[in-house]
Amino acid sequence: MNINIGRPYEEAIRRIIDKGYAGNQTEVIRQAILAYEKMLEEEEMMLVHRGVSIEMEEILAGNTPFSSLEDMKKLLKK
Repeated sequence: MNINIGRPYEEAIRRIIDKGYAGNQTEVIRQAILAYEKMLEEEEMMLVHRGVSIEMEEILAGNTPFSSLEDMKKLLKK
């Protein structure tokens, strides 16, 4: 694959290689893609955690009805 990413990005890649963090341009791009993927996964987990926290606050405040696992099993058997 041959891509043109522009001068500022090419210079950043060169600095990364010069500092010894990667051996070549392909390695820099691979590392960047993996780092971006990890960042997205962490953001997704943070959003899930935030959503669960909000729901727990609502349950604990009595604003949302709470059903136990046993209650849900009984409901699903009907």
